[in-house]
Amino acid sequence: MLSFLKARRQSREQTQALYDRIVVTARQPQFYAVGGVPDTPEGRFELISLHVILAISRLNAEGETGRAAGQALFDHFFKDMDYAMREMGIGDTSIGKKIRAMAEVFYGRFKSYAGASDSGDRSALVEAIGRNLLGDPHHEQAGRFADYFRKSTDELATLSLLNANSADELRFADF
Repeated sequence: MLSFLKARRQSREQTQALYDRIVVTARQPQFYAVGGVPDTPEGRFELISLHVILAISRLNAEGETGRAAGQALFDHFFKDMDYAMREMGIGDTSIGKKIRAMAEVFYGRFKSYAGASDSGDRSALVEAIGRNLLGDPHHEQAGRFADYFRKSTDELATLSLLNANSADELRFADF
């Protein structure tokens, strides 16, 4: 029993550390200053989503244990979004609906980004990232973000995100 509780606590800590690393990466100033992502709550949500999608895609490739870890990361992400909305003063009665809508948006992003990336369809990835992250499917930086997504996918493929030090080893491509 105690080993189960210890493993569960370590799993939560690992998920928290992985998520924290993703957030730090997504808040890098070059994404906003050079990449043109709006420095708004929506823009930050989009960038964190992009990085969570990259991490979950990698975790999903690691089998059933990886899929469970990916689900834990997804759950943690939306728990953080819930907390952030409460901190911004959004009322309790509307948070559930907003979280549900954000989850639907996330799933749409996941499907379009991962699908285009997995199929090697760069133009679909450029268009999806431009439309969602930058607000314009023809944004001049959309191609750069699509390349960043593909290079980050390749970088993550060299890592196992299931080991105890995965957050320390987590790295994305250079932007």
